[in-house]
Amino acid sequence: VQLQASGGGLVPTGGSLRLSCAASGARSLILSMAWYRQAPGTEREMDASITEKGTINYANSVKGRFTISMDNSKKMMHLQMGSLKPEDTAVYYCAAAKGLKSTPAGLVHNYAFWGQGTLVTVSS
Repeated sequence: VQLQASGGGLVPTGGSLRLSCAASGARSLILSMAWYRQAPGTEREMDASITEKGTINYANSVKGRFTISMDNSKKMMHLQMGSLKPEDTAVYYCAAAKGLKSTPAGLVHNYAFWGQGTLVTVSS
């Protein structure tokens, strides 16, 4: 699976932005896709995920502000970002999982495929 993220840019506080992730390759095997962010000096963290069955999860920090979506063919995934804050400034990555991995918390999607990242900068 190859992923290509796009849509980042400079936006003022309170503004909106729509990120897109184009998937190619063995899309039919994708179980789940997700958006992660990584700000300078921090670890990569998940903002939102969506499974092939439509189950969606959001990080508490983005609930009510961000909306994740994926088309039925799993060819495109989007992240509609609203009410943006300066702390949302980060490189955003899309990721895809074709399998599960065991963790102390149980089985979770193994996001083994990553896009190149797109920079979102929210000005104060």
